[in-house]
Amino acid sequence: MDISLDNIRMHVLQTAEQGVVNQDTLFYFRQNGSQVSAEYGGGQIRKGYLIGLIVNNKLTFSYCQLQIDDKLDYGTSSCELSRDENNRIILIEHFEWASRPGEKGTNVFVEI
Repeated sequence: MDISLDNIRMHVLQTAEQGVVNQDTLFYFRQNGSQVSAEYGGGQIRKGYLIGLIVNNKLTFSYCQLQIDDKLDYGTSSCELSRDENNRIILIEHFEWASRPGEKGTNVFVEI
């Protein structure tokens, strides 16, 4: 069964060493067909946006974010979506910074 991210809120369960998001960062997703977008903020992120496509429970997106230190960062991600034992959506993100060449990592998010 396909997973929809429309009107889903998520936070971070696990952050990569090169990541900036943390458990204080909240994501608010919208989905229209295969198009997915989200706004996020909290923790080290003043404001962030992502836009992408979801096909067969695989999400790919580009993101940009302004951090509280006024640093602007951006990159791309590919994600797998699944559900945990409590039927909450789990998103495993494999990101690569475009603004920090060579830096990449994995974050794990859960529906709240």
